[in-house]
Amino acid sequence: MSEILSLMAKHGYAFVFGFLFAEAMGLPLPAAVALVAGGAAAASHRLNGPGLLIAAVFALILGDSVQFFLGRHMGWALLGFLCRVSINPETCILRSAESFYKRGKATLLIAKFIPGVNTMAAPLAGSMKMRYAQFLRLDLAGACLYAFTYLAVGYLSRDFLAAVLEGFHAAGRAMEVAVVLAIAAYGAYRVVQFIKHRGDRVVPRVQAQELARRLASEQGDDVQIVDVRSHGYYDPGAERIKNSIRIEPNNLGKEIKNLSKDKDIYLYCT
Repeated sequence: MSEILSLMAKHGYAFVFGFLFAEAMGLPLPAAVALVAGGAAAASHRLNGPGLLIAAVFALILGDSVQFFLGRHMGWALLGFLCRVSINPETCILRSAESFYKRGKATLLIAKFIPGVNTMAAPLAGSMKMRYAQFLRLDLAGACLYAFTYLAVGYLSRDFLAAVLEGFHAAGRAMEVAVVLAIAAYGAYRVVQFIKHRGDRVVPRVQAQELARRLASEQGDDVQIVDVRSHGYYDPGAERIKNSIRIEPNNLGKEIKNLSKDKDIYLYCT
């Protein structure tokens, strides 16, 4: 614990700022851990608590503002890039967009506590054409809440963290084995889940030419075409297939009522 606190004392402000900025820019770094360590250093009087809070909030606001304007100008291209590392990029965007649809702009207050949504919230807000002044107010409140919470956890649990770290050091080889086994178990779980659900990825498909022929035939009136592109992939001004209808996947419970029960339904997305 003393080594960590010594490191924080030398580079604490830059350390916290770098981790928080990197997380805001979408990099998978444990920024919350950096805040907890910073809080512990503040409890040991090695760093100034208010100074850490200012550094953390400034880093979050700076990174989120960059993401906001990138989202406004790049739209779904940026959202797709940020989700590319996930198993299902569409689900990544849907989950984040769903938070906006359910909670509105207040999502920005809690987004940083929700894995996945924390990265997508700022560019989604930009792509939704939210006014920057409104975004800044909500994001500032969310950044203050997030940074203060984890700094407080580190400040109040300094002695507990020290005891845990000393226990890890004493456990030595046994702890290393436990970590390796935990990683192996998680990897096995992911493989099992992939095998279990791989059938869900198989979606019946039809060639565009075949659908065009059916539309031109006498059976064309028995077909309904549905555009199901999710937010981030769908531009309200984009062209759609003639006579198709648009449904919002994030509001599927209500939108599905618009689908005909007497026609063959063809869906298309990105």
